[in-house]
Amino acid sequence: MDPVFLARLQFAITIGFHFLFPPISIGLAWILVLIEGRAWRTGDPVWTSLGVFFARLLALTFAVGVATGIVMEFQFGTNWASYSKFVGDIFGAPLAAEGVFAFFLESGFLGLYLFGRGRVSKGVHWFSALMVAVGATLSAFWILAANSWQQTPAGFEVVDGRAVLTSFAGAIFNSSMWVRFMHVMTAALLAGAFFVAGVCALLLLRGRATDAAARGLRLAVALGFVWAMLTAFPTGHHHARQVARDQPEKFAAIEGLYATTKGAPLIFFALQNSPPPQLSAVIQAPKITSWLAFGDPNAEIKGINEFPLDHIPPLWITFVSFHNMVVLGLLFQGVTFLGLFLWWRRSLDTARWYHWIILLVSPLPLAACQFGWVAAEVGRQPWTVYKVLRTADSVSVTVGPGELWFSILMLCAIYLALGVLYVFLLWREVTHGPKKVDEVA
Repeated sequence: MDPVFLARLQFAITIGFHFLFPPISIGLAWILVLIEGRAWRTGDPVWTSLGVFFARLLALTFAVGVATGIVMEFQFGTNWASYSKFVGDIFGAPLAAEGVFAFFLESGFLGLYLFGRGRVSKGVHWFSALMVAVGATLSAFWILAANSWQQTPAGFEVVDGRAVLTSFAGAIFNSSMWVRFMHVMTAALLAGAFFVAGVCALLLLRGRATDAAARGLRLAVALGFVWAMLTAFPTGHHHARQVARDQPEKFAAIEGLYATTKGAPLIFFALQNSPPPQLSAVIQAPKITSWLAFGDPNAEIKGINEFPLDHIPPLWITFVSFHNMVVLGLLFQGVTFLGLFLWWRRSLDTARWYHWIILLVSPLPLAACQFGWVAAEVGRQPWTVYKVLRTADSVSVTVGPGELWFSILMLCAIYLALGVLYVFLLWREVTHGPKKVDEVA
């Protein structure tokens, strides 16, 4: 089998599993800043109990995220040695910064946050929670800076077959960096809000720590609505406009524009047929995509037919991933708005049917993050570094299909075990629930 495909498959499995945990860690860390701040300022033991409970879940998620992330970085030197040789001078800088300026900050203060409760002042303890959230955010910043450089490379020149850094600021703050960072951050915050909401809904359904769970659910629903709206607009909107400007092939693929069109429609649903690529059973709104992308409902958008065949990304998976992400985003807006309505009606705490909805929907923000990642990364193909280095030229020449198959099967077995262990420990902690108020007062 093609070594390039196998190397891509292994990396997709690795990063796909890893990417389940950072969004929860980032979103949950910032929610804990609010919970611990409330506990500090009010002295209310119910908020303290909620903080102690979710801190344990944060520690568990952080540990699994670190373990899976390390494996991902090793693959740059094993399966993608040609890529590492070409971009090492550039790609290594943000990864090193992530380790020095973000990971150590996050992990160091996480220890103080977890074990310092009752041993340091409440102000210092709250500050440690804040630094954990800041560290997690900085980690996302540096990782996204590296990945965004692959999407819109800048601040470099190619010398003797290698990419050489000419401007650190230019490379880090490339044209897609900020919009991608803000969109991913709001998505992570949304994932954290739904994680908290799902856990609190389960506690209410089981009749455990109902006061703390009700407060957590109210907070998570309110934050979830805010983040769901911001994930769509302005962050998602501006990110789509950036893709239309900088990566027109990807934009045509995610929007299903297979022919150049003036007044391009916004496609809500379609079935893809090929060859040649075309859509059937289309449900669309005329001219909306042109207006969203360029502010002109009659703007012309290049279709797939305008680009060389060897520059076109895989069409079906790119289109489906993007549209699934959008549909899920609309679902999150609707579910959280319904929760706010129930809160206004003073029935959020007792509406068991809504608790079931929240519980069932709570994992879906992670699915939306996965769909967004697939649309971004598959939509960049056939390039590892857009218009600079092809994926086929990035793999290690000495790693064959046999080694790749063995490592894929080994990783799948390890990740399955890790996933089962994580769910088991998470379920055990959740079923125990927050400590009683008199135990944390």
